Amino acid sequence: MVLKVYNTLTRKIEVFKPISDKRVLIYVCGPTVYDKSHIGHARTYIAFDVVVRYLRYKGYKTKYIVNITNVEDKIIKRANELDTDPLILAEKFESIFFEDMEALKLLKADAYPRVTDHMDDIIHYIKILIENGYGYQVNGDVYFDVRKAEEYGSLSGQSLKEVKMGARVEPGEKKRFPADFALWKAAKPGEPAWKSPWGMGRPGWHIECSVMSVKYLGPQIDIHGGGQDLIFPHHENEILQSECMTSKKPFAKYWLHTGMLNIKGEKMSKSVGNIFAVKDFVKKYNPETLRLLVLSAHYRSPIDFTIQNLNQARRNLDRLYITADKLREMLEVEVPGTINAEEEAFIESLNEFEQKFVKAMDDDFNTPLALTSLYELAKKINIFINNEANLSRTALEKIIGFFLRLSNVLGLLDVEYEREPLPKEIQALIEERERARSEGDYKKSDRIRAELKRKHIQLEDTEEGVKWRRLRGSDH
Repeated sequence: MVLKVYNTLTRKIEVFKPISDKRVLIYVCGPTVYDKSHIGHARTYIAFDVVVRYLRYKGYKTKYIVNITNVEDKIIKRANELDTDPLILAEKFESIFFEDMEALKLLKADAYPRVTDHMDDIIHYIKILIENGYGYQVNGDVYFDVRKAEEYGSLSGQSLKEVKMGARVEPGEKKRFPADFALWKAAKPGEPAWKSPWGMGRPGWHIECSVMSVKYLGPQIDIHGGGQDLIFPHHENEILQSECMTSKKPFAKYWLHTGMLNIKGEKMSKSVGNIFAVKDFVKKYNPETLRLLVLSAHYRSPIDFTIQNLNQARRNLDRLYITADKLREMLEVEVPGTINAEEEAFIESLNEFEQKFVKAMDDDFNTPLALTSLYELAKKINIFINNEANLSRTALEKIIGFFLRLSNVLGLLDVEYEREPLPKEIQALIEERERARSEGDYKKSDRIRAELKRKHIQLEDTEEGVKWRRLRGSDH
């Protein structure tokens, strides 16, 4: 099967052919660290986490870079509001960003380059743009002359005329053309600044990504990613300056963009007051619930974050964990080691689910269909293990290995299994229910069972006695 991706640059589905046969270079625009990361940011990073996981599953080696914007207008504005130093503020929220990404169990990028660590590189490339005739200086500011670049609008589809009509010229700017954008900004009182050939100042927003992509991945990369809100002007400007820096070499072969995450149908916005920080989410919910909610929609599609959708994701996650937990519990019991023909045939039959899974993921990372194949796989496994009294250890190990291998491609069920002890009050409720059952008080027994379920503990009455399992998608 062949992987195909939707390329924003060409606006069509294309067969994925990396520049190098088995190595994929990926750059994803990282956070501007002026506030806590919210779940909309998480949507993008989860999506590209799965892209990287699946490429590795397909046998590719990856080099994955996510930048950190720690000098920018938003950071300076927020620091002024809080009466603090912009670089100290950025350091604080960068630390929170990494805590959030760890809580969401994202793969670590190969590097997280910061703007402040690459001033010499940024200045070097701005000088090249000026020397090549694409940059010009005015009173300590340096601008990119968009009229000198022939391919303007290739990513966003906007013409230079349309851009000119919508462009704003801020007070004090001395642009030659309204759509020209800043490569270097002259220092203002109280702002962080660095020495340059044009005087003290700091980089514009767009130049940093071009410079760090070239530095860490080279002049040409396979995948450049980010949210759809970055297509214009950020990614459009990246293409211009990157290709003008590197003698017109195509900058990125494939451009992938994630859809927006809305809250009850509305875009997240401070003015609306519906920002949901990752840090607040993981305090209340299992982080994998957010991952499953994100993957339940195609990465290019919008997602509506509602309690109903979140609860559905939680139930679906529970279905997967219940299967994994059953298999692990069966492995804890001494079982014969020799696999029989019936078990071999069942394990062989599981390959059809991997084929469905791969077919879905090869179709532009279609995670909703891939999840469907996982749910079907879990159902088939449950039916088999419930009907087989004495499965061999070898068979169980192969089944759970297969199930977890596919789940892990999506970043699900990849935590070490720990049979956490129950809190004393929960254990007391279970014992009270057992007494009620033994006394024939089934009304009380059912009431306690329902109460335990509200506390995210599922009970199963078996011949060996009552068993419990924690509902893993729960907010506990």
